[in-house]
Amino acid sequence: MTQRDFTVKTEEGKYDIEAYIRFVGEDVLIAIWGGEKPHIGAVAAAAPRPSLKDPNVTSATASVICFPGHKEDELAKAASELIAAKLNTRVVVTAGIHWDHLSEDGIRSVVKNSKILLNLIADRL
Repeated sequence: MTQRDFTVKTEEGKYDIEAYIRFVGEDVLIAIWGGEKPHIGAVAAAAPRPSLKDPNVTSATASVICFPGHKEDELAKAASELIAAKLNTRVVVTAGIHWDHLSEDGIRSVVKNSKILLNLIADRL
């Protein structure tokens, strides 16, 4: 049985991000945030569907809204599609991560932590 509400967080020591996961009936709501100024920069809504390559496999399609000047759209889309396909249910993800003056190495760390976070979410579900 899946715990209905929970939080996960990366523990890499720097540029850690976290997510709150809540079931709304059978659907899933996920908020991802991190940094000095957490916010909502992008929202993705995904629905499961049969894979275009193999109709016996569940995939997902997402629609994304990204607020001007924000770059969290890829993270929100990837997270919503991953979980929608895994659980065969609708998923909404908000994402907002911000550190001032982030270096290229910092950006790589945030991207790495985003992938770790998605794995943490998927493993808990």
